[in-house]
Amino acid sequence: MDPVSALATATAAFNVLKKGFQVGRDIESMASDLGRWMSAMSDLSEAEKQAKNPPLFKKLAFKGSVEQEAMEIFAAKKKADQMREDLKNFIGFTYGRSHWDELVRMEGRIRKERQETIYKQAQRRRAFIEAVGIGLLAILFGSAILGFVWLVWAAKTGQL
Repeated sequence: MDPVSALATATAAFNVLKKGFQVGRDIESMASDLGRWMSAMSDLSEAEKQAKNPPLFKKLAFKGSVEQEAMEIFAAKKKADQMREDLKNFIGFTYGRSHWDELVRMEGRIRKERQETIYKQAQRRRAFIEAVGIGLLAILFGSAILGFVWLVWAAKTGQL
């Protein structure tokens, strides 16, 4: 869930929606574009959650990239907030406030479904990779200690 690509997807879908409203298309004919926009917004929110709690190896090895990613997400969220406000105005002026409220409920349902499927699977995969990485590091560290102990023992007993 790269925030830059999520924002690019959201922006592309938003531009199509904006043009659709300008030429008078009804919201039903733009349902797939709304769905793309909502999915991208959900991905952006998930990227923000992950940036607040980055994986262990990312914290340790790529410290600079964590801050860079946080800034990218911050900028993307600001742009997303502006898109949301513009879309709210388009829908509110064209169809009324009740349509916007319905859209927000639909977005919440889509976000919840994505949370239950896509994001949880990604979190499980991330946790598995972290566990394997920690296990490998423990094995490597343990092997290094055993090797060192063996060298010390071999040197003391004259077997080296």
